[in-house]
Amino acid sequence: MDFDFSPAQKARYADLVDGARALADRTGPAPDGTFDRDRWKALADLGVLGLSIPRDHGGSGLGAVDTAHALEAVGYGCPDTGLVFAASAHLLACAMPIVLHGTPVARERLLPRLADGSLVAGNAVTEPKHGSDVSIPDTRVVADSDGLRVTGVKSYVSNGPVADLYVVLGTADPALGFLGTVAVVVDRAQPGVRPGPAFAKMGLRSCLAGGVEFDGAHAPADQRLGASGAGHAVFQDSMRWERTCLFAGYVGMLRRQFELCRDFARERRQFGRPISANQAVSHRLVGMYARWHSARLALYKACWSLDRDATETTEIALAKIAVSEAAVASSLDALQIFGGAGYRSDTGVEEMLRDAVPTTVFSGTSEMQREMIARELQL
Repeated sequence: MDFDFSPAQKARYADLVDGARALADRTGPAPDGTFDRDRWKALADLGVLGLSIPRDHGGSGLGAVDTAHALEAVGYGCPDTGLVFAASAHLLACAMPIVLHGTPVARERLLPRLADGSLVAGNAVTEPKHGSDVSIPDTRVVADSDGLRVTGVKSYVSNGPVADLYVVLGTADPALGFLGTVAVVVDRAQPGVRPGPAFAKMGLRSCLAGGVEFDGAHAPADQRLGASGAGHAVFQDSMRWERTCLFAGYVGMLRRQFELCRDFARERRQFGRPISANQAVSHRLVGMYARWHSARLALYKACWSLDRDATETTEIALAKIAVSEAAVASSLDALQIFGGAGYRSDTGVEEMLRDAVPTTVFSGTSEMQREMIARELQL
């Protein structure tokens, strides 16, 4: 059991922190409701968009632990958590299903362009009527003479308004339940693909999200992921990567947040002494520090299991709960430590809170994670 990273891993982490900071300093945050392709390409140039894509398809070929470590570095160095989230969703919820289940033709056609930032991807799974229940989508995927036709409406598609392609979960036969599901990659340029406008939302504003309608949109047969009826398995595999590695970006945010609050508490003086000398503040900081480290340990244990092809869900669900609930609790603590200054936008504290709030909802709510753990425990 080794809890340390190698010199090469530490060097990559440091390089990514520096690169993420330079990107943030150079470009600043994107105006709300906009998407900047130059910032996206800059992430690709750092290697972020291809971390877990195989080397022979333009990526770095990293496993889950190394991918998470890299995304933690980016989350630590880049204060724009929405941008980090957008890149992580693109890589983990869209590229990884193609890596794991795509045909050779689809992998060759799509993965290099996903890795180099030429394409932006959106994961089209959630539907307006179903939310957490993805077992039998309303979206239909029907085979025809020259491929597949997709018809349905998806909601809450991260990168949806600007994506060039979508990984879509639908059903070929509702009577078969989850055994009838199909996963397929649909190009935005196809007739019948209609992305909606970006939602106005609380946080993660650099990640545009919206609904997408598919009206008989065509996809070639070689862009089906896995066998017909295997869509649920494709979805579960992508969720294993998303619920681990995507949340590494928030582990990086937790570190950045703690250091920001620690430095502020050391410098801010009230009643003749630093506020860090007050037990109410120091204990709050210790709580933030403990959550960050505990969440980090849980996340890397889950990634370690994923790298060993473990299929059980408990460790991944535990990690998702640990990181997401730490992000919300520590963000509230940060606001309390900063006081009135934390409510101002220029400190970045209120933005971290807004970006943390949805973590307990996306990628499976905390309640759904607890349900999965309860089933594993045979409760």
